[in-house]
Amino acid sequence: MGINNERDIEANMQIGPTDLGMVRIFIEADGVEIPMDFEPEEADEIAEEIRAAAMAARAVKKRK
Repeated sequence: MGINNERDIEANMQIGPTDLGMVRIFIEADGVEIPMDFEPEEADEIAEEIRAAAMAARAVKKRK
């Protein structure tokens, strides 16, 4: 599955701090749970990547 392949899968995502000082992204879909823990600095980098992807997506929409 690639980044441009659409799937008809419903999932829930939660993001928050853990009691160990990590940032957890928790994804649940079809009975599968995926907890991903990141150091705060890593979470900042992920947030920057998401912002950059959002800007790029807006640029694609403007071209269409």
